[in-house]
Amino acid sequence: MGKILHVDLDAFFVSVEQVLNPALRDRPVVVGGEPSLRGVVASASYEARTYGLHAGMPLAQAQRLCPDAIFLKGSFPRYQEASERFMGILSDFTPDLEPAGIDEAYLDLTGFESLYGPAAETALRIKRRIKDEIGLTASIGISSSKVVAKVASGVAKPDGLLEVAPGEERLFLAPLPIAKLPCVGPKTEKVLRGMGVTTIGQLASLPPSLLKASIGLLGEVIHGYANGVDERKVEPTAAAKSISRETTFAQDTLDYPFLRGTLYYLSERVGAELRRDGKRARCVTVKLRYADFHTITRRRTLREATNADQAIFDVGLERLERLLGYRRQRVRLIGIVVSGLVNDGRQLSLLDSSTQGGECLNRVIDSIRAKYGFTAIQRGRTLVLNNFFPREKGEYLLPTPALSR
Repeated sequence: MGKILHVDLDAFFVSVEQVLNPALRDRPVVVGGEPSLRGVVASASYEARTYGLHAGMPLAQAQRLCPDAIFLKGSFPRYQEASERFMGILSDFTPDLEPAGIDEAYLDLTGFESLYGPAAETALRIKRRIKDEIGLTASIGISSSKVVAKVASGVAKPDGLLEVAPGEERLFLAPLPIAKLPCVGPKTEKVLRGMGVTTIGQLASLPPSLLKASIGLLGEVIHGYANGVDERKVEPTAAAKSISRETTFAQDTLDYPFLRGTLYYLSERVGAELRRDGKRARCVTVKLRYADFHTITRRRTLREATNADQAIFDVGLERLERLLGYRRQRVRLIGIVVSGLVNDGRQLSLLDSSTQGGECLNRVIDSIRAKYGFTAIQRGRTLVLNNFFPREKGEYLLPTPALSR
């Protein structure tokens, strides 16, 4: 039987902030932004969770539940650095490493027992290294399958270790609530509860045909998971499938120059990351959330993959204008996503000197920003942002930026 570990950092964003500022330890801390502005909880310390706070909760509601909480904006570069160190530690134990997010990963230790000893001992060494080298705690689940290992790490939180022996997977899962099972989101949970299913054991005992009829092909997948069956292998690091940037505004707005300027800035951030990663994108998607929380996305597939800021923005602006025309209501959030990523490299046209010139300009701008900060050089459309967003160390401080890729 295989030995798969799921390693999950505890309250990751908050924990990084507590390492940088020890005065935050043992305090109710929330990362996501100021509650007087807008946005949702990205991460909450375990002290804050005792008040009912959780990821995705509106910040204003979080403050009502826990008036003494400390609210922080967060910084993706700090979290990315900690994540890279975390993944570096894990890679020392096995090449079979599959990141599942910025703060979690699967490891396949099958066959490595002769080098490191039992999987549980290896897990303890991993936990110690993460604590000693990064100052963070991790919870680890061990099982013969990815799905059971992930559930086990969640049960073990915080700072725990739980191994499910081969043959005991179904027994371990049976009493747990269905929400603990991966792929069971709020909508699926509602359907299952309507069928009288509240535990994973009850889910496992249902006929797969009934689940498929009720929730489609997902029913077959979660039926297997509920029985501890998961044939997925640990896949070594895969390239990112998309890159996105978004922000929630401090106030709902229909200020077109401001919306356009914000979209251009987000397009620049996405374009810079594409070029840094040596990628181009085939699809551009714009996301708008209106004042009533209604959210719409519009996507366009490009004829030719690109990593140019202007090309990404041009497509995004066309989508934005359509969305504003479709629903004339104040905007709460704006975001842009590029997907369909391919490796950089294309056939250059001898007649298309403007494209080559634009790419050279982007590279020059990238080098200036890397040295002096992103706002050290600005395009005309983004100058309007100086009237709305404060700056610090060459970066705009957006009210509630996305804290993940």
